[in-house]
Amino acid sequence: MALIPSAAWLDPGDNAWQMTAATFVGLQSVPGLVLLYGGIVKKKWAINSAFMALYAFAAVLIVWVLWAYNMAFGKQWFPFIGHPGQIISAYNELKEAVIPAAAAGMPPIAFPMSTMVFFQFVFAAITVIILAGSVLGRMNFKAWMIFVPLWMTFIYTVGAFSLWGGGWLGQMGVVDYSGGYVIHLTAAASGFTAAAVIGPRLLRDRESFQPNSLLITLAGAGILWLGWNGFNGGDPYFANADAGAAVLNTNIATAMALLTWTVLDVFAFGLPSVLGAVNGMIAGLVAITPAAGYVNGVGAIVLGLTAGIIPWLTWNKLGKTWLFRKVDDTLGVFHTHGVAALIGGIGTGVLADPGMIEYLATGKDSAVSVTGMWYSGSMHQVVLQLYGAAFIIAINVVGTFVLLNIIRLFVPLRMDDEMLMMGDAAAHGEEAYAIYADGQRGVPVLGD
Repeated sequence: MALIPSAAWLDPGDNAWQMTAATFVGLQSVPGLVLLYGGIVKKKWAINSAFMALYAFAAVLIVWVLWAYNMAFGKQWFPFIGHPGQIISAYNELKEAVIPAAAAGMPPIAFPMSTMVFFQFVFAAITVIILAGSVLGRMNFKAWMIFVPLWMTFIYTVGAFSLWGGGWLGQMGVVDYSGGYVIHLTAAASGFTAAAVIGPRLLRDRESFQPNSLLITLAGAGILWLGWNGFNGGDPYFANADAGAAVLNTNIATAMALLTWTVLDVFAFGLPSVLGAVNGMIAGLVAITPAAGYVNGVGAIVLGLTAGIIPWLTWNKLGKTWLFRKVDDTLGVFHTHGVAALIGGIGTGVLADPGMIEYLATGKDSAVSVTGMWYSGSMHQVVLQLYGAAFIIAINVVGTFVLLNIIRLFVPLRMDDEMLMMGDAAAHGEEAYAIYADGQRGVPVLGD
């Protein structure tokens, strides 16, 4: 009997790239955002912030494989959600990947379901980890432990199915190449809502929240940037030309946004800020995400430039208004993820180049691409993108508000003031830096 390594439908190159891309995206969270969060916060919150990211990565995976993957990418149950169910039987892990409700608009996928499940998991995980950036420095970790699996089940899956799983937004024609809406606008809308419901940090922390290590922050930021190659390069589901273009466009837009934010900092404040450059980098990454394989390189430059300007203005101008003084969005997720996602999502409706072919076609069929207003002269795609944004914002604001108010009936959402004064030592019994003899902890200094 002759043995063969795999079924005829499996393409080793596509499978290898998809697993590699998924690993890149996973590295964005662990260790990428673990390091970025651990370094960018005040010393007393380094462990708590990093651990929120690490915990979420693990918790999401178990929820994902037991029921949430099929809610986001399985057979349609309602126009906005799929049937819940496990996806880890031998049959499910080894069969050819398919997204049932979206399969008619795609070529057959050439890798197994296990690869697809893992690839989509790392996207789901980073979404709630980005959300955490809005509530660092005060959310009760026990409440976070409950919130993550519930939020993933009831909120993330709705946006994912609606846009990517074959749901009503995707069927309408709203596009999101790699998560500008499903991930970043989702995280920003839910994060801002959570920040409002949970309440602010201590006043002394809001007034002085210097990073404990900018070098660690930069290490995390670098992993985030290059990990984005898997983020946007993996979303055609094939190692094709459009995947290569998406990777190039991602880096073009990111570099442009970082440079733009830095120049604005110099003109406004006289000094180039490292934190400003990181924020510009993130804004550029987010803005290109919904557009990466739909726009050409010039479009990537335009999106990067816009993502360097508008979020900078909202951060430094809008951020000083009464609403943003009242709602304590710790890392400014609203600006770098929410505003930038809107720039990218709506910008796709304007700048999408029909010459950027995601999937080729044969015979009389049309190739799969998107045509923006710049090329068609029509506002049609822009209007669709606005519909998609409005739905994502609404479902996240309402869903997160309701979910947190249910959780607070059982567990406090916010640490008490004594824990907020002490930070990691009170919340976890651990500290980030062993600066005492033999590595033993000393008495923590309140407010460090």
